[in-house]
Amino acid sequence: MSKSMTVQELKSLIGGQDSYALVDVRERGEFNQAQIFGATSLPRRELEFQLSRLVPVNGTLLVLCDDDGRRAALAANTVERMGYTNVTTLEGGLDTWSAAGHELVEGTNTPSKDFGEKVLVQQDVPEIEPVELYARIQRGERLTILDCRTPEEFQRSTIPGSHSVPGGELALRITDIMLEQVGPVIVHCAGRTRSIIGTRVLNRMGLTEVVGLKNGTMGWLLAGYELQERATLESLPVPSKEGLAAAEEFASRLAAEDGVEYMSVDRLQELLVRRQEETLYLVDVRGAGEYEAGHIPGSAWIPGGQAVQRTDEVVAVRNSTVVLVCDGRVRATVTASWYRQMGLLNVYVLDGGVTAWQERGLALEKDSYDQPPAGLDAATALTSFVAPVRLRDMMDSADLPLIIDLETSRDFGRGHLPGARWVPRGWLEIRIGEYAASKESPIVLTCKDGVNSVLAGAALRDLGYTQVSVLEGGVSAWQADGLPLEVGLTGVDGEPNDVVMLSIGDRARMEYYLTWEEALGRKYESG
Repeated sequence: MSKSMTVQELKSLIGGQDSYALVDVRERGEFNQAQIFGATSLPRRELEFQLSRLVPVNGTLLVLCDDDGRRAALAANTVERMGYTNVTTLEGGLDTWSAAGHELVEGTNTPSKDFGEKVLVQQDVPEIEPVELYARIQRGERLTILDCRTPEEFQRSTIPGSHSVPGGELALRITDIMLEQVGPVIVHCAGRTRSIIGTRVLNRMGLTEVVGLKNGTMGWLLAGYELQERATLESLPVPSKEGLAAAEEFASRLAAEDGVEYMSVDRLQELLVRRQEETLYLVDVRGAGEYEAGHIPGSAWIPGGQAVQRTDEVVAVRNSTVVLVCDGRVRATVTASWYRQMGLLNVYVLDGGVTAWQERGLALEKDSYDQPPAGLDAATALTSFVAPVRLRDMMDSADLPLIIDLETSRDFGRGHLPGARWVPRGWLEIRIGEYAASKESPIVLTCKDGVNSVLAGAALRDLGYTQVSVLEGGVSAWQADGLPLEVGLTGVDGEPNDVVMLSIGDRARMEYYLTWEEALGRKYESG
């Protein structure tokens, strides 16, 4: 049985040096609206899939929170069955936290975005307004425009004339880029944070004609300009000797100025042996192709720019050890420099990276092994499955069961079984009585592939429901059999708040988001 923690106890824990993880099990849309600063968002429907990556040591102090304590208590039961031995919940949830006068913040990846605004203010990062950039482009000025988002984001849409150079690659690639490109450099992302960070990296390298595009592609759209869609992605060339030398010199200077420490292969091996007892995040910050070609066993792939953008998703256990890896020193050192500035002190760079690992005769792996969700095999053994065609026949007869879809409201709206009701996995045990008052009611659970339905079915059986089945293969199998889906939010009670609504293309949402993000930096203006 899990314990509970008072608001004051959590406040003391956050301000101390102990190792712990604070995990918010509400839906991501709820988390985006209000959260405790520094908490990691992991909806209950993702616990069996993701928690072992975020909190790899089962004995870690794991604090679960929600709005009022009900879903956190259910989640605690789940993670204890997964083998976690030091689980506690926030007594009364965020409602009690807020009532005690403690601050709640909003947004996604808020710690990183708050830090980005701090960098903008305190390190005087130069910016250019979209109107000025547009005018310079129209005048035919020779400019180098760099999109520092992920390649996938770049390919969807970008500022006209941009080149894709993800943020973690800027220091390594800029010397060679400037041999081919000319003119001032403009760095941009979708909003603010990654362009601020990327611009500051290049400024620290000594490039003086580098500015960030204020508010990125969102600001560009709000100014009335069009984005280039379906941009062509060019592969990044191998750095030249001159480019690599400049980047390595910069990395050495960063390490000295920001206190970045290097770790030997031998030392990393010692830490890997103790991974079951001591939390270690081994993060490969190279490009996707490099990671797929071969990486240190057990390392996670999060490219450098994204690792800085999403620190709360990368390092869930506070005061834990992080080892960053690239092919040598440059990209891992730049990422580690930012982590150090953000207050993550137990951060190291593997000296020589993957290259040094190989030189020691140690093997790399090419395929990342995705463990099956915790408890899936045991739940599957007790699950009653119904094939799509059989369920269709049941729906055409008087034996109509209650069909519950466990996916997000966005996925539900894109297509669900006719007549299905939408109940998020995190709310299932709490709300099931609204739809099935009798424990003998026939219920069919479905999701995109049937996996989460199996886990949810086990939870309903624990409540005493005796006629729970799972749609075999989920909605995907239903579609594959050519069976019809309903589209829209029929079957949804009330206004869903489980997903984060995208801002791009929605003027009001873009304006709100950018205003919120910029406001994060105001507290640093008088510092």
